[in-house]
Amino acid sequence: MSQEPPALDPALGPVSLTRQLCDIASVSGDERAIADAVEAVLLERAPHLSVVRDGDTLIARTELGRERRVAIAGHLDTVPINANLPVRDELDAETGEAVIRGRGTVDMKAGVAVQLALAIELVEPAVDLTWIWYDHEEVSSDLNGLGRAQRNRPELFAADFAILGEPSNGTIEGGCNGTLRARVGVHGKRAHSARSWKGVNAIHRAGALLQRLAAYEAETVEVDGLAYREGLNAVRVGGGIAGNVIPDRCDVEVNYRFAPSKSAEEAVAFVREFFSDADEVEIVDLAPGARPGLDAPLAQRFVRAVGQTPVAKFGWTDVSRFSALGVPAVNFGPGDPQLAHADDERVPVAQIESSYAALRAWLSGDL
Repeated sequence: MSQEPPALDPALGPVSLTRQLCDIASVSGDERAIADAVEAVLLERAPHLSVVRDGDTLIARTELGRERRVAIAGHLDTVPINANLPVRDELDAETGEAVIRGRGTVDMKAGVAVQLALAIELVEPAVDLTWIWYDHEEVSSDLNGLGRAQRNRPELFAADFAILGEPSNGTIEGGCNGTLRARVGVHGKRAHSARSWKGVNAIHRAGALLQRLAAYEAETVEVDGLAYREGLNAVRVGGGIAGNVIPDRCDVEVNYRFAPSKSAEEAVAFVREFFSDADEVEIVDLAPGARPGLDAPLAQRFVRAVGQTPVAKFGWTDVSRFSALGVPAVNFGPGDPQLAHADDERVPVAQIESSYAALRAWLSGDL
């Protein structure tokens, strides 16, 4: 017997809706209940939207014949809960502002709440809208619901501009850095540690690579007026098989964050050249960045609606998936991205309200 989805009431506004959404546990892989709840409220209260479901991803679209279309997306899943649900209302000890504290408040159910409230409210927006709520963002990219739905139903994702509701402190973060992970292997020769001169210690050989990484100074690269900070870092080291054996292999896992002015191929070439003296360089994960997406008139009017100077997004986000489709995209949502995944995750109520107001004004054409 199927269970009724939890009831959502967008009429209470995005702040109350944030609490409701957060209290539906939706750790990656367990998004069915929240997807059911969002689908139920769309079908009940948004007859102006056509709704398509792909797994636990929902795509809701207006079909008003407007000249331009905007896609607005947010993910439904969170990282694991750690005694931080249900949410609670507090005054922040440092700022004194009203906050909602708990898992998902920042990453990113406050953004999802803003989107869902507006999706139901805006029956006659100034542009056609594609609203997207998707699963499996916090895990391996091959499981990502946005990517899956784009592959399955590409026709639903055509747009002139896109917004991802990732936390950005209520300002616009343009584009995103690309990310690459590589396994850099160094070989040696096994020997008994009592006769170490008979072998070649791969861990010792890897020391030169680690010293080079430690000395590397990351660049700041300006792209379309925004400054993107790059980074090249060892994130994991492994080697050795026993306490009395000289290791014949050492692997250093490296993460390279590169500015969106570089292509994925250029990033790979840089890493291979940087570690040209290694025995192996295997690229194990690669995702291109996205340029700021602020050149289009739609984006410029959005900047005016928000009223703050855009900044660069250092981390990788799913704006890259829109950029790969030729759709300029930005990040915009309530919450401090530095609190994402933290056990004391909390979002200021004022940021939820201001993000909602700016997005509503822009989409309504009240500028």
